[in-house]
Amino acid sequence: MKKRWSVVALSAMMMAAAAMCCEASPKQTENTEAAAAWAAETEAAAADTALPSKDPAGNEITVPEKVDKIISMAPSVTRLLIDLGISDKLVGVDTYSEQYYGDELPENLPAYDMMQPDNESIVSLKPDIVFTTGMSSSGGTDVYAAVRAAGICTADIPSASSLDEIGESITFVGDCTGTQAKAEAISRDYSSAVADIKKIGDGIPKEERKSVLYEISTPTSDSPAIYSAGKDTYITEAITDIGAVSLTADQEDAWPSISEEAAIAMNPDVILTTDNYTKDVVDTLLSLTGWENVTAVKNKDVYYIDANLLNQPNQHVVSAMIDMAKDIYPEAYAGMEDPFAQ
Repeated sequence: MKKRWSVVALSAMMMAAAAMCCEASPKQTENTEAAAAWAAETEAAAADTALPSKDPAGNEITVPEKVDKIISMAPSVTRLLIDLGISDKLVGVDTYSEQYYGDELPENLPAYDMMQPDNESIVSLKPDIVFTTGMSSSGGTDVYAAVRAAGICTADIPSASSLDEIGESITFVGDCTGTQAKAEAISRDYSSAVADIKKIGDGIPKEERKSVLYEISTPTSDSPAIYSAGKDTYITEAITDIGAVSLTADQEDAWPSISEEAAIAMNPDVILTTDNYTKDVVDTLLSLTGWENVTAVKNKDVYYIDANLLNQPNQHVVSAMIDMAKDIYPEAYAGMEDPFAQ
């Protein structure tokens, strides 16, 4: 990935120069003008970047030269667009985006079911681009066929299978929306934080690495199965990178279903959950009948991780990784700071 100067850094330099403008010497004024010119050149270079010809799913797309109206049908993309500072360009979102980020979005945005979107309504909004998630086509049907047929650029971003793919999707969205410099700065900070976390994780001796059971759903009498993250998922990679051992890393299914008996037999040192449907989920897990002798329960090493951070593949996965790392290895990660803390 080519390096570009961060717009944030350039803006900070320009603001500092502006703060001294009242008493600026000719030399300082010259430097300020140079900084402004430098920033303009950086933005111009970003604008000259070629628009993507394919989306991350491999579909050929034609991205408009100017994108002013966006529909996001994935909460992970919606969060990224907010962080890129272009949420005001949104003219429609999915219902989860509305639920999670409604307070940060323009008022009265149409919200659509990502699995059964209203194509006619979407087309009527005349968006320049629609960002979709691979989850929408998980049933094998292109639920946006009519939107594509109307000539609207529809860019599909499959759920990332690796941490690297998350960084690539950030860059892709930036390239599509004319925010290349900001997106690249976010991607760079994300990749740097992942590398820093992995460096610490790699340094944890193998004999001290804790086994982790990650769960999306908590077992109940009506639904005793536990859903987790299996092989070839960025969540399993994240757990491994912090220096832990995922007990479901060998599962072939990306989101395997595990019986309660099998989960108990795994005897995890730590249980991580993103179940935000069960009330007081940590206390519930600690009080499950039959789990009394599980190491994580006995030691009360059961932790809730914000589902919006871990389950949405964007830069905030780093925030979830840091939370997990500090829960499992508080001393090793004591000095780790979150570059995307909100």
